[in-house]
Amino acid sequence: MPPGLKDVAARAGVSIKTVSNVVNGYVHVAPETRARVQEAIDALGYVPNPAARRLRGGLSGVIALAVPDLRSPYFAELAGHVVAAAAPRGWTVLIDQTDGRGDRELDLVAGLHRHAIDGIILSPVATPAAELTSRHGVPSVLLGERNSRGPVDHVAIDSVAAAADATRHLLGLGRRRIAVIGAPDRPTAVTRQHRLAGYRTALADAGIAARAGFAVPVGGLHRADGAEAMARLLDTGARPDAVFCCTDLLALGAIRTLLERDIDVPGDVAVIGFDNIDAARYSMPTLSTIDPHNERIAQIAVDLLGERLGERPATAPPPREIRVEHRVIARESTLGRPPRRR
Repeated sequence: MPPGLKDVAARAGVSIKTVSNVVNGYVHVAPETRARVQEAIDALGYVPNPAARRLRGGLSGVIALAVPDLRSPYFAELAGHVVAAAAPRGWTVLIDQTDGRGDRELDLVAGLHRHAIDGIILSPVATPAAELTSRHGVPSVLLGERNSRGPVDHVAIDSVAAAADATRHLLGLGRRRIAVIGAPDRPTAVTRQHRLAGYRTALADAGIAARAGFAVPVGGLHRADGAEAMARLLDTGARPDAVFCCTDLLALGAIRTLLERDIDVPGDVAVIGFDNIDAARYSMPTLSTIDPHNERIAQIAVDLLGERLGERPATAPPPREIRVEHRVIARESTLGRPPRRR
């Protein structure tokens, strides 16, 4: 059994009430007593029970959002949508990033649930959902692609189907030598595994064999990674006539390399990305992409969390899997520029 208030009180030589006062941040505790209790909490690894705290004091009106990388426009825009969806409920959103590392995901969740938050929206990368959510009693909603159902509500698009649709868009334009930038470089890159699978499915359905060397792995998902991956592909002597990139940032980097080498986009190589970030509408050329409906994902996640917070455990439904529809947005990077009007 995990340590409780009684264990901390015994180690610190104080009453259970004093430990409760320290845990709940009451100011009328002597500094030396507070320090002794905190030492006992740290030594025992005591974690306050947030469910019990909510029963005693009601909801705090604060939720948390944990995402892999706030430098990514996709996650920055997602965070903005979550804040906007939470505002009508009067909720404050605490936002932090995990860097996509398993240890960081576990540490962050452990740290978040010590605070008086009502629920967590998570976008895990490296840690199984069951391991994350089993460590705290806070209602949670998971975002992003996963390989199996988990113990809590989950909202995501079908990345396999979306990647297949992106590849079919290129096929529909008569492209046949289609490469993919963003192939997974590690087993935990589940999202990229799904998008690679979708790419391969579309090629197979069209009777086109996947070419050796046309699936280019990346170590990151930013513009520099896309530019470097495109350069590596071209340096092998490969000459694709189209590229599906697993994120918009990878696509923007890939286009930069193509243009630097005097390869016309989309005349010589058509490029499509994934995420429909705001920058995709203003790049030169504008970027064709998959729109995952980020705003809808955020709204559904907040709504699911709100339902959990308003339900009693005995009547709560089982974990729900929500699939959000996607769409292909065709722009200049695959269609070319429209003719100028005189």
